[in-house]
Amino acid sequence: MCGIVGYIGARQAPDVILNGLKRLEYRGYDSAGLAVLANDGTVGVRREAGKLNGLLARVANEPLSGTIGIGHTRWATHGQPNRTNSHPHRSMNGRIVVVHNGIIENFMPLRQQLMAEGVDFASDTDTEVAAHLIEKYLDEGLSFVDGTRKALQQLQGSSAFVVLSPEHPDTLICARLGNAGGITLGLGDDEMFIASDIPAILEYTRRMIFLENKQMAVITAAGYTITTLDGADSPAAIHVIPYDPVSAAKGKFKHFMQKEIYDQPDAIINTLRGRLDFENGRVDLPEMQLTAAIANDLQKIYVTACGTSYYSGLVGKFMIESMARVPVEVEYASEFRYYNPIVDDKTAVLAITQSGETADTLAAIEQARGDGARIWSIVNAIGSQAARVSDGHIAMHAGPEIGVASTKAFTSSIVDQYMLACALAELRGTASAAQLAQWVNDLAQLPDRVGRLLADDRPYRELANIFHKAQNFLFIGRGINYPVALEGALKLKEISYIHAEGYPAGEMKHGPIALIDESMPVLAIVTQDALYDKMISQIQQAKARGGTIIAVATEGDTVIAQEADHVIYVPQTPALLSAVVNVIPLQLLAYHIALQRGCDVDQPRNLAKSVTVE
Repeated sequence: MCGIVGYIGARQAPDVILNGLKRLEYRGYDSAGLAVLANDGTVGVRREAGKLNGLLARVANEPLSGTIGIGHTRWATHGQPNRTNSHPHRSMNGRIVVVHNGIIENFMPLRQQLMAEGVDFASDTDTEVAAHLIEKYLDEGLSFVDGTRKALQQLQGSSAFVVLSPEHPDTLICARLGNAGGITLGLGDDEMFIASDIPAILEYTRRMIFLENKQMAVITAAGYTITTLDGADSPAAIHVIPYDPVSAAKGKFKHFMQKEIYDQPDAIINTLRGRLDFENGRVDLPEMQLTAAIANDLQKIYVTACGTSYYSGLVGKFMIESMARVPVEVEYASEFRYYNPIVDDKTAVLAITQSGETADTLAAIEQARGDGARIWSIVNAIGSQAARVSDGHIAMHAGPEIGVASTKAFTSSIVDQYMLACALAELRGTASAAQLAQWVNDLAQLPDRVGRLLADDRPYRELANIFHKAQNFLFIGRGINYPVALEGALKLKEISYIHAEGYPAGEMKHGPIALIDESMPVLAIVTQDALYDKMISQIQQAKARGGTIIAVATEGDTVIAQEADHVIYVPQTPALLSAVVNVIPLQLLAYHIALQRGCDVDQPRNLAKSVTVE
């Protein structure tokens, strides 16, 4: 959960930057640093691994002075969390200084190309590629703005950048690529602020601009210009953020649930940080304390969870069994406690819980430990009870989830199970090095796929206008998308109070098909995978009985429009990660239908965020 802060104006930049980084500490990080341009034209950089106190102490001993600077708290993706890999990063000749959030998917070929041209790299990070690439174009005669633009155009993946150059002491450049890695501009009087999140700069200004995908801002103390990466003017709305802390936390969004849906590209990046070894094509989960002996001794994994987390576990079952070849059973925590499951010292029990405090889940953990099982957990709340009592855990790092209906914790926990499957597959020898490298590469591309889906919500608003008066909804899917159908139905029930059911599509003829008539919308997940033809057959059968079909389908599918009444297209995604992408339209549809019905989206009736009693 990296944090970015930048400043240009008349104040002392180190004070603004360090204060802002302190306000972003809740996001989590493993190192921190800042760069400040002094009046003599030199750039002072201070970086430290560990908590912000270490950086504060270093700056106190080695002060910096200047009115333009950039700062960063880092959660490692490429390279170990140490001072060398901490941000900011400088180009080889010092003409460029960069801080960056996100993942540069194509950093390796760019790094190899630059090294072949004689560039020396000082760190293991993907970020350093951007600094050297910009300097390369400056050396070729391009301006600071044009060189930065040309470099950013070559980068793949979702990222946010802030760039400083000692040769341009009155300018900062920032940009957003993809729909992860947010960048906020704060507008002051003869001063400008940059941050990855509102709290870092809310003390100084309430007038803010949120950069969109492929927007670049050139900033001086007097103001800003915003263009696309292609150089075209790109006007941006100014938002006035209320002093009310709840409204401020929502930023430009109307509800926390809406914000948390749009947080998902960042949440996925954050749960991947420090865990993907791109050079060696593997996943590293140190908190799980896995060894080959532990992995090969496993005979069964139980996933225990409640509600949305239970559906996440059903997705994880497909992943772990397919990739690591370990049998997995998924049980509601409230039932696991009472049916005397067969658990022993060759069993791992994986608890999935956003809060880490769910009463049924904690009780299931306690019971399984008493039976000798190894206890694992996937949690979002750092320091929660579930994490503390586990033998190994994976922190989602999704950030606070305020809306009662879980969204980003669902997708983050699926990604965490995918990483666990990768790690187990490596230790158990069930995947080749090439296959592991492909899985890691697929993960790196996932945030951008999710971000592309979030670029336009018009299809969901239009569907909500049509279906918000429906009394019932049917969601169907097959294989790994059957749990997605369950989750889609749950979201609609939770926040719109429409009765909705999720079914495996192959079971339709065993009863549910009797419900279908002209008043029954059927949402079918029909993305292109091994079960595509069977899903087409299922929607044809529903259509023949008068059902109205809403299909979630893969971009480029030319058949589905002839079969369905309405189609929502999603990016092509590897089958085992498709649930992460395919659930996003169901979240957005539920949200917009609930809005049309006038429901309390963030606090639906009768529900609580964390169920801490049985």
